[in-house]
Amino acid sequence: MTSLSAPSEGSALLALQRATHATLQVLATELVDLDLTPSETNALAILADGRGRTVSELGAAAGTRPTTLTSVLDRLERRGHITRGTRPGDRRVVVVELSESGRLTADTIRRTLADVETRALDGLPAEAVAGFHTVLRALAEVSA
Repeated sequence: MTSLSAPSEGSALLALQRATHATLQVLATELVDLDLTPSETNALAILADGRGRTVSELGAAAGTRPTTLTSVLDRLERRGHITRGTRPGDRRVVVVELSESGRLTADTIRRTLADVETRALDGLPAEAVAGFHTVLRALAEVSA
């Protein structure tokens, strides 16, 4: 276990927070024409693989509670990017899927995310990127 004596300078969490803010600013600039919040962008990026998800599944993938996700989904549905329907055989389960405009928007988001990630990580050794992913998973599990 690593002990950090100077949290403001050596804290992995503070570095992650700074990197998150910087990344969100870059994405906001590059996706400005889409007029989406970061939460809306995240939901569409998750759905970009074309697989419908329940609200619970989408919330787990986004790292947010389904109740928090509801307003995001309301906005995306009003804009015509998603549809919400029921699962055959269980009408209590709500399934979220991309509409045609949602697919186009999600494709733009995925391409932009891939481009930003390539620019940020290009030239780093594969082991460093793998270690980074290991740290992210460990941090995500703290809240699980």
